[in-house]
Amino acid sequence: QVHVVESGGGLVQPGGSLRVSCAASGIIFRFYTMGWYRQAPGKQREWVAAISNDGSTNYADYVKGRFTISRDNAKNTVYLQMNSLKPEDTAVYYCNAYRSRADYWGQGTQVTVSS
Repeated sequence: QVHVVESGGGLVQPGGSLRVSCAASGIIFRFYTMGWYRQAPGKQREWVAAISNDGSTNYADYVKGRFTISRDNAKNTVYLQMNSLKPEDTAVYYCNAYRSRADYWGQGTQVTVSS
């Protein structure tokens, strides 16, 4: 059975930093592209960042230069380091594990940026 579990969300002030994590089990983690998405209240889910199985990364323009995605294949975990956070970054952050014909999602972790 596949489990994808996010953690590390919370409340942070504007300009602050936060790191969220995602642990996956039940899959051969190193073969999967891992991604982060987010969904703010009243908005559609949007893509944030992804890291492929070879370690290459991509970012949405609205987080480029502020967020960093990384992975630790030995721990079956992907991270999203978020710096210079803005109130508009407030959302539920979801982790996604993707490989051809396989697509798994976590339940999300809330990130709130507010003073």
